[in-house]
Amino acid sequence: MTTTAPVSEMQTFTITEEINVRASLEQTFTSLLVQMGRQNQKPDGTPLPMVIEPRPGGRWYRDLGGENGHLWGFVQSVKRPTLLEIWGPLFLSTGATSNLMYRLSETPDGTLIKFTHTLLGPFPEDHRPQLAAGWAELHARVRKAAEAGN
Repeated sequence: MTTTAPVSEMQTFTITEEINVRASLEQTFTSLLVQMGRQNQKPDGTPLPMVIEPRPGGRWYRDLGGENGHLWGFVQSVKRPTLLEIWGPLFLSTGATSNLMYRLSETPDGTLIKFTHTLLGPFPEDHRPQLAAGWAELHARVRKAAEAGN
């Protein structure tokens, strides 16, 4: 028997977060790429290394080796070190698509990251809290790594 979570009809769901980082724009942008890439992990700390090609049209994917993997999205726009935008299905297989936008700006104390994740399409209602928690965990790692100079 297969059970599935109820999937809502076409809808838009948006998560926003502002992250203050006590590091330079360049260091924060680099940390963002590293944490979304090879040092990515699940919220429970399990490694989930990804590949991100930070150029327009570049892929963000999980490389399983042997030409196997899972595409999460494409880099729609990048302007180092102030903008990274990704479009794609991410981790959902419900037919929904996502747009991630990271806008970085200099502040007197370092860098402000303004993050927006807009999801369009059907997705299980029980995913909403998990999405916000997952991004917050990633962003905490980005901040910690940037502030440590990693």
